[in-house]
Amino acid sequence: MTSNAGLFSRFETMMNRIFLPIAHKVDNQPHLSAIKAGMVAMTPFTILGSFFAILPALPNMLGQNNAISQFILNNDEIVNLPITLSIGMIGLYSCMAISYNLGSHYKLYIPGCITLSTFAFLFMVATFGEEGNLQIASLGAKGLFTSMVCALLTVELYHFCKEKNITINMPEGVPDFVSRSFELIPVTLIVGGTFIVLRFVLMATIGELPPTILTKILAPLVGSMDNPWAVLVLHFMMCLIFFFGIHTSVFSPITGPIRVAFIAENIAALQAGQALPHFYTAGTSSAFFGFTGCGISIGCIVACMLSKSIRYKKIGKVALFPALFGINEPILFGAPIILNPVMFIPHVFGGAIIGTLPMFFMHWGWLKKPVFDPPYVGVFLEGFLTNGDWRTILVCALQLVLAIAIYWPFFKIMEREELSQESEKTNKAIEDIIADEDLDILAGLELDF
Repeated sequence: MTSNAGLFSRFETMMNRIFLPIAHKVDNQPHLSAIKAGMVAMTPFTILGSFFAILPALPNMLGQNNAISQFILNNDEIVNLPITLSIGMIGLYSCMAISYNLGSHYKLYIPGCITLSTFAFLFMVATFGEEGNLQIASLGAKGLFTSMVCALLTVELYHFCKEKNITINMPEGVPDFVSRSFELIPVTLIVGGTFIVLRFVLMATIGELPPTILTKILAPLVGSMDNPWAVLVLHFMMCLIFFFGIHTSVFSPITGPIRVAFIAENIAALQAGQALPHFYTAGTSSAFFGFTGCGISIGCIVACMLSKSIRYKKIGKVALFPALFGINEPILFGAPIILNPVMFIPHVFGGAIIGTLPMFFMHWGWLKKPVFDPPYVGVFLEGFLTNGDWRTILVCALQLVLAIAIYWPFFKIMEREELSQESEKTNKAIEDIIADEDLDILAGLELDF
């Protein structure tokens, strides 16, 4: 036992030496810090959307012949609206939050940063229907990476104009809000002109906007989905881009048709009494790779709930229920995991390997292959419904154990840093309340507590 403790201690020391300096550099780098702070600011929206995303699944779990299910089915528009206006537009909100934080770093006019970056983002993603209605599909997770780039580039252009004095300076005595508005006129022309030209060039040369271009760039990475090693590489790429804030939905236009074809062929093979050919379907991807969310983040949630840190304990409790339904944005942005170097290995490598493991079992014949893409009914049950194999529940339990095991040592590094900060805040609060002479008296009493 002492040997194991010493080994863990040496491993933790090594991780502290390697990852903590990187984490500090990330925190001190203004652009990465702005993105990280912007993602954390999305936590209220993700929590709201996460809880409402669970409601449409209740009729599948409770049956439709009850008051709760009937209310949800008869009011689907109002139930889905909080999801659409929170997670469904998180790209837009992220753009605002990131520009706010980077603008604050440069001490720029914040309303100008937010409005200009929002304008730039809309110029890069906005599409319109036949009646001229703005389509909101790219305002959500699909446009998240584009929103980051637009926010950073816009504020940098504003900062450049400010540094080079490319502004209109009003005489003294003019109200500040008027002066700021005139200051923004040249900046608005430059920012607007830049993104107008950029959109024109992209549409004239490629014929696509950035969210779609990103999807096409990632297309060659998806190989034959009948090979579990290819699926492992795909899952690794998904975890990797999610770590940098790019939602895995960018792969959906590529993987979606493959999953539909595969489940159809499995059903046809079942009806013909033949061996099922495929393991990669929408059901298995959601139930196993999406087990408590991309990156199998339940390991971090359990670690948070068992933490001595007050902040982490609260985050764990808030994130647990949504995670049981595969919604892990609260822990991704709350811990955070996204853009956190300490969490890179468990999220990217651990999430990919643990999420693909059940598919390896199916490929090797240890589990039955899927014949059903179940509705969104939560962990364990969702996996069981894909193939009706009771062993699937044991495999999901194995995923849970492995996730806790791989996240635990990395979380402990974060926890130690957080406990240190909480202790400093507590000591400072005590010093603010108790006078120095009183502290000296307490110290002289040598009390045990």
